[in-house]
Amino acid sequence: MEFRKFRRKQVAELRAIEDYEIKMFKIDGKLKPHLDVEVSISQEDLKNGSPRLGDMVARNPKNHLDQWLVAEQYFNDNFEEY
Repeated sequence: MEFRKFRRKQVAELRAIEDYEIKMFKIDGKLKPHLDVEVSISQEDLKNGSPRLGDMVARNPKNHLDQWLVAEQYFNDNFEEY
């Protein structure tokens, strides 16, 4: 499979991981900021210690239930506040 480079066309919506979310993740293994939302976390991010403070949660602006973790280093390398 060949990967190609793409540039994003729109503004991303992200928020910081909160301490209580990490505590709840350690209890039940899920990152659920609300009853109807579960944040997806890649296996690589889990292996690298996420979720942790400094990580961010991104969401699909057209479907707020679609959320995923963005590791701190990736966020710092690729995003700046709009």
